[in-house]
Amino acid sequence: MPAFASVPAPAPVLAALLALAVALGFLAPAGARAADAPRALATGLHISGGRLLEGNGNDFVMRGVNHAHTWYPGETQSLADVKALGANTVRVVLSDGHRWTRNTPEDVAAVIARCKANRLICVLEVHDTTGYGEDGAAGTLDHAADYWVGLKDVLAGQEDYVIVNIGNEPWGNTAPEGWTDPTIAAVRKLRAAGLQHTIMVDAPNWGQDWQGVMRANARTVYDADPTGNLIFSIHMYSVFDTAAEVTDYLNAFVDAKLPLLIGEFGGPADQWGDPDEDTMMATAERLGLGYLAWSWSGNTDPVLDLATDFDPTRLSSWGQRIFNGADGIAQTAKEATVFGGTPGDTRAPTAPGAPVASAVSATSATLTWGASTDDVGVTGYDVVRIGGGTETEVAASTANTLTLTGLTPDTAYTFAVYARDAAGNRSARSATVDVTTGEDGGTPGAACSVGYRVVGQWSGGFQAEIALRNTGTAAVDGWTLAFAFPDGQTVANMWGGTPTQSGSRVSVAAASYTSTIPVGGSVTVGFIGTKGAANTAPTAFTLDGTACTTG
Repeated sequence: MPAFASVPAPAPVLAALLALAVALGFLAPAGARAADAPRALATGLHISGGRLLEGNGNDFVMRGVNHAHTWYPGETQSLADVKALGANTVRVVLSDGHRWTRNTPEDVAAVIARCKANRLICVLEVHDTTGYGEDGAAGTLDHAADYWVGLKDVLAGQEDYVIVNIGNEPWGNTAPEGWTDPTIAAVRKLRAAGLQHTIMVDAPNWGQDWQGVMRANARTVYDADPTGNLIFSIHMYSVFDTAAEVTDYLNAFVDAKLPLLIGEFGGPADQWGDPDEDTMMATAERLGLGYLAWSWSGNTDPVLDLATDFDPTRLSSWGQRIFNGADGIAQTAKEATVFGGTPGDTRAPTAPGAPVASAVSATSATLTWGASTDDVGVTGYDVVRIGGGTETEVAASTANTLTLTGLTPDTAYTFAVYARDAAGNRSARSATVDVTTGEDGGTPGAACSVGYRVVGQWSGGFQAEIALRNTGTAAVDGWTLAFAFPDGQTVANMWGGTPTQSGSRVSVAAASYTSTIPVGGSVTVGFIGTKGAANTAPTAFTLDGTACTTG
């Protein structure tokens, strides 16, 4: 589900269609099909008897969340935060370049490394396919498959840790029967290229399969994979607003010994209904099926944010439900055995070394400290501010260094660090360091380039993104971008920045997570806008008053 989209309205005939699918035997018991035919030897995560297993044969049940990495590439701390709350899996949003900025092989390799460092199984998905056949901006599964083939060298050897989700919600509500053949073709293309990873395929109908196409054709698609290492993903939102609809769909796959998980789901009510998340989570636990909640943070409509502003200390009611509620992640998640965790680990890491401050500016400072040790392994560090006899957590890191941003100019701070391990054990506090930020002299104008593009548009509205790159010789720390719309467009909702508009003029102040742009780095701001008949792109942009190049 995109961070900015709503769930398409379901058809009222769901129950009848699903009942018909069962009556016609579309999901016949596994004994009547070729489910148990010999398959290629698995090298890591794989499917056997309708279950997802690790390479050592351990049954693995995914319990985790979705994270919108491609839209928020700077939020690298999110994986550590999700792990600290108990998740064993994260589904990471990527782009193949068709609709959003392409995630490079280097970036994908870094994502995998961060997943492994945080002892998380990593489900990688291409989001550009969302709503194909109904959304004209969506890409094809074939294009997504080519992207995965191009990442073969990055993915090789990661079969124990990575599941490849070919394309998110790869068909809309228009002629969803067209989903089956492209799905089979994409699976075969990946296998022909030599990828041995478990492959995940999403349902049509924007992932919710309310017309039963994936359910009816699941066996055919599964049998088309010569390795048999394929798992189906159903996305459950307002289509699944009754217990019967939820249990009927999940039981059908289990009865047929076809592997399935809830790859996305929501709980808060929307304009189309109120998803029954309690039944989803309880039934998934009873049947031993995985679930991955949408989504960690950054949604245009924040009702689906599990954490507010990517802050793990500010869980929403939805986040509390997922992590700490009945059948939630804290109660049910078990870490993959491939990470070699020790059950019942109660020993805390050693205290980190005293932090040292460097690169102190008016609004930022870099802290570095001696690494902690642990009998199992240190998974992260928490940086706290100390003042008035109290502690306030300000940031977290998986490495023993961190740059703090958003500090107040000409202000004295005292910081210290804690270490934590995979079991949640926290070390003693480190020694403190005092930091005084410099006076605010303003951010000097920096060399910059801006890329503006319309991602999709419809009658009266559109979605666009602005890629802002630092082409100068110094990091940008805090910024304001200004431009003017030529045709009277307006910004309705924005992520990555805070807009102020007066007439055609728009000023965008950096969000906390996009405020720092390293030399050669870039950040992306996205928004939903309104428009009339014309939608000409802005042609001139300034960063802190300095003109940027465009293109």
